[in-house]
Amino acid sequence: MRVFEIGDKIETIDDTISGVVLEVAENEITVETTDGFLLKYAPSELIKTSSSNTIRVSGREVDQIKAEKEGPKKRNVKTVKPKERNMPKMEVDLHIHQLTKSTRGMSHYDMLNLQMETAKGQLEFAIRKRIQKVVFIHGVGEGVLKEELRYLFRRYDNVKFYDADYQKYGLGATEVYIYQNG
Repeated sequence: MRVFEIGDKIETIDDTISGVVLEVAENEITVETTDGFLLKYAPSELIKTSSSNTIRVSGREVDQIKAEKEGPKKRNVKTVKPKERNMPKMEVDLHIHQLTKSTRGMSHYDMLNLQMETAKGQLEFAIRKRIQKVVFIHGVGEGVLKEELRYLFRRYDNVKFYDADYQKYGLGATEVYIYQNG
């Protein structure tokens, strides 16, 4: 069992935490980290360090032990499930309260104009950034915004559009597929 005293400089074995021993109990060491946090550890989780940082434990240096512990990290490769592959890459919520803090003083025409300018800007952005699928969330309402959006989408040659996933959006969204050329 390792013996620690108040004031000992320590490092944790499994983390990159270092600090000074503040309190020693039978099976618990209270440490103030270099970041100023008070943490409690079992003696087996700590090693003493000195100012030179080259301590020998069982004939090996601490740095060597740490290097072995860290080892090469496994790469975390994210696999994309077929269902996720077809999910839209971008969503644009055109509900007016998402676009402006207050609608006070805005006519219906002003609100529709803001929504349409936002939709056009986001569609242009998606085309420039080669984003293939975009969902425009317009809500159900009276269908004015939905029809205006469809009129806008028809003006683009490289775009097809259709109702978005009903289970996720209900009838209140239109998905746009952008054909990538080249």
